[in-house]
Amino acid sequence: MARIDLYLRNARIVTEHREFEGGVAVADGRIKQVVEGDIEMEADEVIDASGLLLMPGLVDAHVHFSEPGRGHWEGFETGSRAAAAGGVTTFVEMPLNASPPTIDEPALAAKQRAAAVSHVDYALWGGLVDDNLAHLGALSAGGVVGFKAFMCTATDFPRADGNIMREGMTRISALNSFLAVHAEDERMTSRLTADLRSAGRRDRMAWGEARPVAAELAAIDDAIRQAEATGARLHIVHVSSAAGIDCISGAKRRGVPVTAETCPHYLFFDETDLVRLGPVAKCAPPLRPPAEREALWDRVLAGAVDIIASDHSPCLWGEKVAGDDDIFVAWGGISGLQSTLPVLLTEGCRRGLKLQDIVRMTASNPARLFGLDRRKGSLEIDADADLVLVDPTAPFTLRQHHLFYRNPHSAYVGSSFLGQVQRTISRGVTVYEGGEIVGSRSHGQRVDGPGVAVTR
Repeated sequence: MARIDLYLRNARIVTEHREFEGGVAVADGRIKQVVEGDIEMEADEVIDASGLLLMPGLVDAHVHFSEPGRGHWEGFETGSRAAAAGGVTTFVEMPLNASPPTIDEPALAAKQRAAAVSHVDYALWGGLVDDNLAHLGALSAGGVVGFKAFMCTATDFPRADGNIMREGMTRISALNSFLAVHAEDERMTSRLTADLRSAGRRDRMAWGEARPVAAELAAIDDAIRQAEATGARLHIVHVSSAAGIDCISGAKRRGVPVTAETCPHYLFFDETDLVRLGPVAKCAPPLRPPAEREALWDRVLAGAVDIIASDHSPCLWGEKVAGDDDIFVAWGGISGLQSTLPVLLTEGCRRGLKLQDIVRMTASNPARLFGLDRRKGSLEIDADADLVLVDPTAPFTLRQHHLFYRNPHSAYVGSSFLGQVQRTISRGVTVYEGGEIVGSRSHGQRVDGPGVAVTR
């Protein structure tokens, strides 16, 4: 057998299909052999992973690192450190919150330059807004792995109305790509917000009342109709409700090429936590009532959710506490990149979630969504050796000093978990171990979409 650089032995290996005791051999940054049982093998480095889970590194389909222009919110250097600490070996960064947003060729080039400092591998989303239809082809040729549109107003990122959505879907489909949408109905949320504010409502519960499940469902229905009309692939991000998942499942049964994503915070928190914690737990769509959270868990356990992604959305602490007396003023996003695996291992496993399903939703399916499944999200031979070792029995309470975010705040701080990342390996190189970043800046490589010929 050829020289082996790294051999991880005696682990509990988890793929999307099965679990077994065994090991993984790595050479030149790729997986060369997966063995069952505790087999002796010569290698430059041998790691005894007894008592640990060995899983494919997570592929986080939904993060906001805010560069260029807003690196003081996060940035690729600190954001990729947090990714490594969370067992994420590939992240896909969204086109908004950066200034400028990634909606044309110069903005994409600026984003690519900013991302070059990453500690782990990455891909980039492009945006669909009200005036950039002519740039979609160049964005695809430049390497974006998908496109994102907002059906409601967002910071520096104009919403896409019905006409833009339809034309955008048509063009994006012709590029062999797909459209992801933030699905909340603009007319409903803006009217409810105005009514509540006119009535003097500034309290934390008002945020959820301004953005009810009905607004999410109306937008999901509209997006699915557009996808049916155009034949485009559609991805609905951060679905917060069981009814939203059901709507997507119904469309799948009709043959619509649509996928569903939810986030750990909708599975860990509910609207009472927004009241308890304050603006640090504000997000859009908002946290839902406790019964809605449990119904969403039912859909996860039934296999109706395709992807779980963090929707890591950082900001300055001041932009959170600005909403202490007026929830509408606070920045709406939760910093959660490091918490996806602990949430699923803690809350999921006690509900009967299988480890294979965690791999499917956090690694294998996200890689498939972007067409990266030959390289990412699995333990297949010749795939990139992106691996995470997890102690499933290790209890810990998340503290601020554990966070690698540029602005170390999170709604998860103070929460207790069972299951801790011990080591993260990116293309055969350890980048995180024992609470410390050990990999080098710029180790991460960009992974491009179908618009560019990718050599391996």
